[in-house]
Amino acid sequence: MSGFAPVRLEHASRLINHGPTVLVTSAHGGRRNLMAAAWSMPVEFTPPRIAVVIDKHTFTRELVGASGAFGLCLPGLALADLTWSVGQHSGRDGDKFARYGLSATAGPVLGVPLIEAGCAAWLECRLIPERHTEDAYDTCFAEVVAAAADPRVFANGRWVFDAHNADLQTIHHLGAGVFVRAGGTVQARAL
Repeated sequence: MSGFAPVRLEHASRLINHGPTVLVTSAHGGRRNLMAAAWSMPVEFTPPRIAVVIDKHTFTRELVGASGAFGLCLPGLALADLTWSVGQHSGRDGDKFARYGLSATAGPVLGVPLIEAGCAAWLECRLIPERHTEDAYDTCFAEVVAAAADPRVFANGRWVFDAHNADLQTIHHLGAGVFVRAGGTVQARAL
């Protein structure tokens, strides 16, 4: 992996606990896709497990169901336009990685495509089959099997948002293509 550093799995939930928009990557049978998702969250710490909403009618969901794996990449501010754009087209209409000129690296455990350029972090995830809900719900549960982050924005198990890393600060979708970036942190003090 390029300049990314591994994140200990006990800290993986910290990558998404602040609710950033994520890029969900998937691949199966020579086909791959990515989509934006505004709803993801940690659900357990040990082992680290997450939930993400992936509409059951999407091409991404089809690939995730077939492969049993996916990636969550956390785009930084510099990728706001890309994040919005990938949600405007179906992967059934062509490879979005090629369409947008994106390079992907294979995840270290499951081999899922992961994006690092312009992203703050990624999580490689193994789908937890939920047979009684997969036809009824869009929420997918997964175990995080590997994670890494750009040390300029996440180091020692903590986010560091400052003026020097604004382009890597995570984004949060407010609706209709409007995003807000993380930043402006405040250190709380005991009362």
